[in-house]
Amino acid sequence: MCTLNLLASAIVVLSCPLSVKADEHGDSKDASFFVPSEIKWQEGPKSIPPGAKLAVLEGDPTKEGPFVMRLRLPDGYSIPPHTHPKTERLTVISGTFNIAMREKLDKKSGRKMPAGTFGFWAAGMRHFVWADGETIIQIHGMGPWSIKYLNAADDPRNAEK
Repeated sequence: MCTLNLLASAIVVLSCPLSVKADEHGDSKDASFFVPSEIKWQEGPKSIPPGAKLAVLEGDPTKEGPFVMRLRLPDGYSIPPHTHPKTERLTVISGTFNIAMREKLDKKSGRKMPAGTFGFWAAGMRHFVWADGETIIQIHGMGPWSIKYLNAADDPRNAEK
């Protein structure tokens, strides 16, 4: 009987709309959901090579505070050796993301991160990355998110000058 009541309660809870408005203190607790087919992709940031698509899911990665963003990388896409000023936290949503903790391009030294993998690396860690097949990654952390290339000639922002 107790199990049936618990199951009935779960069904009622699951049938309610997935929406939260405000907590008892009046703080906004709006909820947002991002179904993969409805995500709005735009051109990737100018700080990474062209070809990637970007979707910001929460916050603003260019400002102080928490953020969540996804990058959709085409097959063979790569980002030359670089660092980030803050810890980078990454989940592979689909495809295969590869990372090598090196200062020079050497794909033999890389680590494969298949879909479902989570990884993080410390601020200042020198690394380069590439995708096998179309790959979607999700990066989350505290902004601002930025990238610094070990070789200034690799920075696509310098090509614009």
